[in-house]
Amino acid sequence: MSHEADVVLLERVDDHIAVVTLNRPEKRHAVNGAVARRLDAIVKETEADPSVRVVVLTSSGGPTFCAGADLAEVAAGCAADLNTPDGGFGGFVESKRDKPWIVAVRGSALGGGLEFSLACDLRIVGENTVLGLPEVKRGLIAGAGGIYRLPRQIPRAIALEMIAVGEPVDAARAYALGLVNAVVPDGDVLKTALDYARKIAANAPLSVRESLKIARATQEVTEAESILAMQAAVDLLMRSEDFREGPRAFVEKRAPQWSGR
Repeated sequence: MSHEADVVLLERVDDHIAVVTLNRPEKRHAVNGAVARRLDAIVKETEADPSVRVVVLTSSGGPTFCAGADLAEVAAGCAADLNTPDGGFGGFVESKRDKPWIVAVRGSALGGGLEFSLACDLRIVGENTVLGLPEVKRGLIAGAGGIYRLPRQIPRAIALEMIAVGEPVDAARAYALGLVNAVVPDGDVLKTALDYARKIAANAPLSVRESLKIARATQEVTEAESILAMQAAVDLLMRSEDFREGPRAFVEKRAPQWSGR
């Protein structure tokens, strides 16, 4: 395995779940060019693989989930390498993904670490996790999606406070605000994320993807546009094999066998 493949690991769990692990513990899993290129490639690989229904993003350990940009790379004049044309920062935050991604966060998720988390659909965090956007304390801006995604996730006044003051919130506060889906003991974070992934993977994959596609866009489009998108999704699903399999499995009292088509 090459060094570039080592910085972000990809493995399969069960038949339909991929686990993506940031693996630079000595650098607090900070994003360098190798991480960005590898994540960009993994997103494309998992999107293209019909057997993958859910992806879990995590890191391999240490007190930090992801430290954001590798400042040594930035100082060396390599800041552009931390982005990819299709994925944006880290090859991830602007990537086009139809499949659900769940982030499993152990340790702090500040700056780019929170921005990675905000780019996922579900967030599972450890009880000792803190989350925040401290960029303004260093003359920077949360330019990897934090400044527009955070106000969509939690009450606007609290989001503006977190952005302007730069102070983090703890896991319990994040849960109360609706920023995360679950807070669990640190050692149970990945296990809990996989439990969520298995529940999602048991559902019809085409239904999950089409439903999420519409739900993700609700704050960016009008209700009329959402209705049209929903009608198109219903038409697509009604022509699918899964649309016939779901009711048939229910009548026959068995687990459905989804084809994803």
